[in-house]
Amino acid sequence: MGNIGLIAVRELKAYFRSPLGYVAAAAALLLDGILFMAFAMGGPGTRQLSAKVLSQYFYVVSGVTMILAVALSMRVIAQEHESGTLVLLKTSPISDSQLVLGKYLATMLVLVLITLLTGYMPALVYTYGRVSVGHIMVGYCGLFLLASVATAVGMFASSLAKSQVVAAILGAAMMGALVLMWLLARITEAPVDDFIEGLAVHHLRFRDFMTGVLRLENVVYYLAMSFFFVLASIKTLEARRWR
Repeated sequence: MGNIGLIAVRELKAYFRSPLGYVAAAAALLLDGILFMAFAMGGPGTRQLSAKVLSQYFYVVSGVTMILAVALSMRVIAQEHESGTLVLLKTSPISDSQLVLGKYLATMLVLVLITLLTGYMPALVYTYGRVSVGHIMVGYCGLFLLASVATAVGMFASSLAKSQVVAAILGAAMMGALVLMWLLARITEAPVDDFIEGLAVHHLRFRDFMTGVLRLENVVYYLAMSFFFVLASIKTLEARRWR
């Protein structure tokens, strides 16, 4: 097993040794269930098309996924600062890129596991309604990609901060800015407005996944954003090492 795998295993053990992983999973699943019943299914006597219920489900779960991703990733590097173990990691034969990628991989595995545990909700819609398996798979693909971006943003915030509180604030601010880019686009003029709206991480990009439409441009966007913030985390740690 390479260094990335060793870091990932170490991080996974840290998640499941502490209450954090279990509390985060329980809170996310509870909130997903409440939002599913309240917004996707509608109130008593409400009748909606199955495809609309499924789209609404992915919409409400996407918000929980982003919050959970930032909450889990904010600690991965900032906690090492607080405990003083980052110095030990930097003096070990592990590069900054291996450290960041290992922690990113572990956080994504936890997020994927928690997200998959919500699968019974779209399964209910599939069983009692009329939706395609493809719609469900595309929706979950969008959730995983969105989680990837939010995790990368949270890790970048964690690499900038020396405490988890500051990392949480920075991560939430950066993710909020990426989500609300479409509002900024409304007060700018062409062609700048199209560029800014294209940077919005959720408003238009995720809508296609919600409705079961898989577009290559959206997949490339999420992968590119994830790569950018993971690379930014690596470069931040490298700059600190040299400093």
